[in-house]
Amino acid sequence: MIGTNLMLERGAMIGFEFRRMVMLFSMKDGENEIPCAISNHAMDQMEQVPWTKDDLREEQFLRLRDRIEQCASRKFQNGGPFEGKPPGIVLRSIDFRE
Repeated sequence: MIGTNLMLERGAMIGFEFRRMVMLFSMKDGENEIPCAISNHAMDQMEQVPWTKDDLREEQFLRLRDRIEQCASRKFQNGGPFEGKPPGIVLRSIDFRE
């Protein structure tokens, strides 16, 4: 479902999920919270580094947060695809290709 706002608003940084190798965060569409995740590989590709230590993932996310959130908002506006339960936005390297 496409939201009513043009852009999603910043939500919460939830943390790095080691099992899935993703940083979890949320975005807000009005009162609705949208679960989001970005792969560790996507963040490393954005910074053009081979590998970031897991304990530095939150710092990396904060450095890249504006760009990540813009991409999540764009993907949301375009209708997804939404994945998981509950359905959310998952960002991968391909989502950041120009």
